[in-house]
Amino acid sequence: MSDPRLIMYHKHPTSARTRFLRLPYGGICGFAALPPQAELDVEPKGVAKVSWHPAAVLHAAEAELGLANGSLEIEPGFRCVVCTGDDTTEILLARFTDIDPPFAMAEALGGNFIDLTQARVLPPIELSLLRHAYELILG
Repeated sequence: MSDPRLIMYHKHPTSARTRFLRLPYGGICGFAALPPQAELDVEPKGVAKVSWHPAAVLHAAEAELGLANGSLEIEPGFRCVVCTGDDTTEILLARFTDIDPPFAMAEALGGNFIDLTQARVLPPIELSLLRHAYELILG
């Protein structure tokens, strides 16, 4: 099992506008591109014997982004698995907790926030992950 990846998004509490953090490499799975041969496992077989605790993944992401503890919150109910040959990678979903997206952090990092309509340029695997994330976010 590879280190888990994190899709990070912001949903405005008033307007419900939802944006995803696109990272410097051009994708949305923190913090490096998924392999080109990666496939989404929509029906994972069984439960992994070892799994990552979401808090550890969140704290690592906050440190990588230079954010304060509590700036990200895990989205319960979202866990996807991406397979690459014999290797699997767990994908988690996290929400930025501030009222506005941290635009300055994204810009300093070399990334930006994108709407779902701007995600068309992403690889098919990341588009599938975004679809699953968006379905959960919208309820």
